[in-house]
Amino acid sequence: MTRRHGYVLLTAIVALIVVVFAALCAGGASGTGRLAAAPAAGRAPGHSAAPASSGAWVATWAASPAAAEPGTETTGLAGRSVRNVVHTSVAGTSARITLSNLYGHSQLRVTHASIAVAAGDATAAAATRTMRRLTFAGAPSVVVPPGGQVMSDSASIAVPRGADVLVTTYSPTPSGPVTYHPQARQISYVAQGDRTEDVTGAPYTEQTTVWRYLSALDVLSDEADGTAVVLGDSITDGITSTVGADRRWTDVLSGRLRAAVEAGEDVPRYSVVNEGISGNQVLADGLGRPSDNPGGLSRFERDVLERTGVKVVVVDLGVNDILRNPRRGDAELITGGLRALVTRAHARGLNVVGATLMPFEGYRASTPAREAVRQQVNAEIRDGRVFDAVVDFDQALRDPQNPRRLRAAYDSGDHLHPSDLGYRTMAETFELGLLKGAGQAQL
Repeated sequence: MTRRHGYVLLTAIVALIVVVFAALCAGGASGTGRLAAAPAAGRAPGHSAAPASSGAWVATWAASPAAAEPGTETTGLAGRSVRNVVHTSVAGTSARITLSNLYGHSQLRVTHASIAVAAGDATAAAATRTMRRLTFAGAPSVVVPPGGQVMSDSASIAVPRGADVLVTTYSPTPSGPVTYHPQARQISYVAQGDRTEDVTGAPYTEQTTVWRYLSALDVLSDEADGTAVVLGDSITDGITSTVGADRRWTDVLSGRLRAAVEAGEDVPRYSVVNEGISGNQVLADGLGRPSDNPGGLSRFERDVLERTGVKVVVVDLGVNDILRNPRRGDAELITGGLRALVTRAHARGLNVVGATLMPFEGYRASTPAREAVRQQVNAEIRDGRVFDAVVDFDQALRDPQNPRRLRAAYDSGDHLHPSDLGYRTMAETFELGLLKGAGQAQL
């Protein structure tokens, strides 16, 4: 290169620097001294009125869509406000919801939705100044297609840990079957007309023990780094726990985990969400299209891998494969199905903690042959041939004098499902360090 050519090149470089500097100055003309930020990936313009905040998006509550609600086949819940009450596992500064129309045969048109912190226990009233209108891609209404789901924009709201949150939707038109979770163990509410942003709770004269449409509540949290998702059946669903008291074993586990974090123990900072469905099996789906009560293999992607911030999976499934199978179930098929779940989790880099199956002698479907299958499944689990880590619920809750039965104090009375004390014992048995993960099993 000649000297003359070198001067020309240097002049061009200087000119380019001047242009870039001028652009930077123009970008900072707002007085912030920073370039205007581009919208976050995957976020529509107007996605949220919430200010920028630090933290991680995690699921603070979730429930699996389980079936179409009987009696809603024609009109759905047209002209009524549905106020779901859900309990949080971690706090956050912003929130967003997921609505499901999985079992709907036609479009679900939601014209108004809101979120608020409940004023207290067992109430449809909102705490002062917490009511927020929810939007969807910037609009106050949304259409959820049959078989589909939608996530709302984020709303700026201080969501406390261990609090009840009110999520309300209103649909003016018939939508067909309502997608619901039948064993909420929580009182929710319904009102006539559009009472979505009512804060008094007075119009909500109808009570229900099911959750409708709502399948997840996420928060932007600075006290959690991820989500622990628990996949299970009625025992995880907490079917015999006290209604409205949040005494499922997953509720107690969440409380223990948060207390350990605050005490400075070496445990992960995770929320805990419950993806139990009563009657659920590993292998078999229920009837219908889509299937009522889809089995663990069918719903694993939707209910576990797609949960916001999932970091670890806990599985307590298999007892219904034994008790509901007319041929008493097959231990190899059940453990094979559980291993398939683990393999799919491993493909996403997730560890899986699995539980042994608890005793059921005295339950109406109990037989010696089915007990033998349970023992075979538990032997495989304990030997480390199914999960990455094991929590032994069987050993913790069985009667020392008769290991085929639940200890009386832990038995709800049906000889299969635990009492509140039994659920608490399950959670207290769970070694919190297992949630950290210590390598994946070679299956």
